[in-house]
Amino acid sequence: MSELLRIGLVSISDRASSGVYEDKGIPALQAWFGHALTSPWEMETRLIPDEQPLIEAALIELCDVAGCHLVLTTGGTGPAPRDVTPEATLAVADRVMPGFGEQMRQISLAFVPTAILSRQVGVIRGKSLILNLPGQPKAIAETLEGLKDTDGAHKVPGIFAAVPYCIDLIGGPYIETDEAVVKAFRPKSAIRPKA
Repeated sequence: MSELLRIGLVSISDRASSGVYEDKGIPALQAWFGHALTSPWEMETRLIPDEQPLIEAALIELCDVAGCHLVLTTGGTGPAPRDVTPEATLAVADRVMPGFGEQMRQISLAFVPTAILSRQVGVIRGKSLILNLPGQPKAIAETLEGLKDTDGAHKVPGIFAAVPYCIDLIGGPYIETDEAVVKAFRPKSAIRPKA
């Protein structure tokens, strides 16, 4: 089995996809993964409008055709009528992973009270983990890394700490991280010795 992690990034925005403004979600995620991952990875990106059939098609294609082990979306998770990312994600899911959405809201609530309006979800489709992230670059990093105190110790773990082991369990490659950015958590029995 290949140890190359394939990541799909889907930025969902009517205005960015039509060129009204520049998408910031995909560049923020590319930069974050460049700092966070120490094992090999590559990514596929999509920039699409808030249309449920288009979102579903992009998620299915990234999971089933492109073979992405991890698919992250940004945008479209609020209560506005055009925010349909969670519906599209749930529509293509085999299993729901509610802990991811719960943790994302907990992290964001430390910064803004409106985080309670977020409807982000995490799901599994086949051998792919799909997570809905916030749209703002600062919020994306906070969600993935968690909250740290002034000494750099984690107050609230970020969601990415659980992603490598989840991907282990669904048959994906072994992911290693730069622990200064985010420490992957695995039970002792699942940790591979460093080469």
